[in-house]
Amino acid sequence: MAAEDGLAEILLEAKRHGFSDRQIGYLWHRTPAQVRRLREEARVFPTYRTVDTCAAEFEAITPYYYSTYGEENEAERLGDKSIVILGSGPNRIGQGIEFDYCCVQVAFALKEAGHKVIMVNCNPETVSTDYDIADRLYFEPLTDEEVIEICRLEKPLGVVLQFGGGTPLKLASKLEVAGIPILGTGWEAIDLTEDRGRLGVTLDHHGINRPDFGTAHTVEEALGVAGRIGYPVLVRPSYVLGGRAMEIVFDEGRMRSFFFEAAQASDGEPVLLDRFLEDAFEFDVDAVSDGDDCLICGIMQHIEEAGIHSGDSACVLPPYMLEDDVRADMVRITKLLVKELKIVGLLNLQFALLEGKLCVLEMNPRASRTVPFVSKATGIPWARVAARLLVGEKLAEMSLPDDPIPHHVAVKEVKFPFARFDHINCFLGPEMRSTGEVMGIALDFGEAFAKAQAAVNGSLPLEGGAFISANDRDKQKVVPIARELHNLGFQIWATDGTHRSLTEAGIPSTRLCKINEGRPNVLDQMKNNLIHLVINTPLGKESHYDELAAGEEAYRRGIPMITTLSGAWAAVKAISSAAHGLPGVRSIQEYHDLGYAAALASSPIGAGTRASPAGDP
Repeated sequence: MAAEDGLAEILLEAKRHGFSDRQIGYLWHRTPAQVRRLREEARVFPTYRTVDTCAAEFEAITPYYYSTYGEENEAERLGDKSIVILGSGPNRIGQGIEFDYCCVQVAFALKEAGHKVIMVNCNPETVSTDYDIADRLYFEPLTDEEVIEICRLEKPLGVVLQFGGGTPLKLASKLEVAGIPILGTGWEAIDLTEDRGRLGVTLDHHGINRPDFGTAHTVEEALGVAGRIGYPVLVRPSYVLGGRAMEIVFDEGRMRSFFFEAAQASDGEPVLLDRFLEDAFEFDVDAVSDGDDCLICGIMQHIEEAGIHSGDSACVLPPYMLEDDVRADMVRITKLLVKELKIVGLLNLQFALLEGKLCVLEMNPRASRTVPFVSKATGIPWARVAARLLVGEKLAEMSLPDDPIPHHVAVKEVKFPFARFDHINCFLGPEMRSTGEVMGIALDFGEAFAKAQAAVNGSLPLEGGAFISANDRDKQKVVPIARELHNLGFQIWATDGTHRSLTEAGIPSTRLCKINEGRPNVLDQMKNNLIHLVINTPLGKESHYDELAAGEEAYRRGIPMITTLSGAWAAVKAISSAAHGLPGVRSIQEYHDLGYAAALASSPIGAGTRASPAGDP
C-alpha cells in the first residue's frame, strides 16, 4: 500500500486498536521499518499519559508513563543529561531478579553522577519499577518500536542495554540503524559474540582454543555439522537467554526431532552446534573494562559438569581446584578479547578445562546473572562500577584493588522446583530450570558448601548409606571420596565396576545392579531407606538416561544426588565440616572487614579444613 490520502487515519485507527508496526507490516507485506517510515511521514506518533496511582480520588504526581494514541501528551522531555536504561522485562526462568538488581544499581550510579535516569520496563513486580528508583519510568514492552518512540521524544544521551539480560541486547542492531546512541559495548561486538563463525575466527586468530563448532539453518545442514565435529553435540539457538531450546544431542534421530524447536527459538538466526566436552570443568569469568583497562571481577568454578547451564550449577568463588598457570591463562584471554572487541562495561566469559586444555565456550558482552553474587562475595558493586565507565570514567580513577579475590569462600547454590511436581524430568542440561539461588559464606570451602546446601535443600546427611556409580574415567578418582565417606561412617553401595575398584583399594562396599541390569539396584535401596546420598557420574547416552531414573527417585525422596566428582568432593568436605559442629555465623560485612589471617585466627574450625587451590582430586 503506497502513501495516500487517508493513510494517517488508517494508521491511527490501527494503532488505537493495538496493532504493532510488525503486525501492520505483515498485513501490508512491508517490513516494520517501512511501516515506521510511513507513520513518520503521516505524523502518527504515540503520546504518553501519566499513570494515575490514586484512581482519580486525589491528584497523582508520579513519574510513571504509558503510551497511547490519543491527542494529549503529558510527558515532556527530561533534559540533555538523560539516559535510558532498558530493563529485563518479564521475570521468567533464565531472566529475572539478577538483571533487575543490575538495572537498579546502574540507575543509582547514574543519578549520583548527575544524570536523569529513564527506565523502560514492563514488569510492575520488579524493584526497577518502584517510584523512587528512576526519574521517569515508561511501562512499555521491550521492543524496538516502543524504545525508538521513547527515544524520539526524550532524545537521551544514549541507551544502556547491557544490564537487562538478553531481551534488550536483541535490540542493539535496530537501535543502531535508528541512529540511537548505545552506551558501552557497541552493536558490532555484540553481534560478533553471538555469531559463532565470526567469534571462531577471532579466537583462531589469537590461538585461543574452542570446541569444534558449526552453524545450520536446516536439519540437513545440522546433520552435516554433527557428522563433521562428532556426537555428542550441544545444539542452541542464537540470541537466547537461560539456555532456552538448548540440548545435548547424542545421535541423528534426536537431532532430527529437536532441530525444529531450536530453529524456531532462533527466529531466523542460525542454530549453533558445538562439540560437547564431556567430563570437563567449567568456569565463569566476570570482568569490567573502560575500553583500555580491564579488571577481573571474579572467577567462579562450577561444581556441576560442563554442559549444565551456568544458572543451574552451583559455583564457588574463588575457585577451589584451579592451578595458578590456568588461572593466569584465563585472565590473559579475557583481557585480550576485551581489548580486541573494545568492550566498555561488563563482560562474561565461560571456559571449559578438560585434561589440562582450556577452551572458550561462550562470550557475553553484558552483565551476567552472576554479577549480584560476585558483588556480594567481593564487596564491590560491579554494576555501579560499570555504569560509571559507560559515561566516561576510567578504572584508573577508581580506588579498586588490582585483584579483588576475597579472603573467604562464597558458594552459590540453586533451588529447583522439582519437589513440587510429580513425574518431572529432573535431569539437568543446557536449558536453565532453577527458580532461585542462595549463597553460603565461610572461611573454608567445606563449611561454605554446607551452609549453601542447608539453605536450599536441607542439610547433607551425616550418616547412613552412600551409593556410588562412577564412569570408567572416574573409577580411580572416586576412590579417595569413597574412603573419606567410609571414614565418616557411611555404608558404601556401588555398581559392579565401581565396587571392584573400591575393593582393590581396600574400601568395603556392597554391590548393587545398575537399573537396567536387575535387582537389587539403587532404586530398591532408596525405597528401603538404606541410601541417603547418591554419587553418580554419567558419561555417554546410556549413562545419562540411567541417571534420569535414579534422579527422579532421589528428588522424590529428598536424597541429595551429585553427578560430578567435583560436586562429590564438595559434599564430602561439607559433611566433614558439619561433623565438627555447628558452622560459624558472621555478617557479610564482617567477612569483608576481616583480613584472612585475622579471620582464620578466630575461626572455630581452624586452618586445616581450608580448601587448597589445586590440592584436591
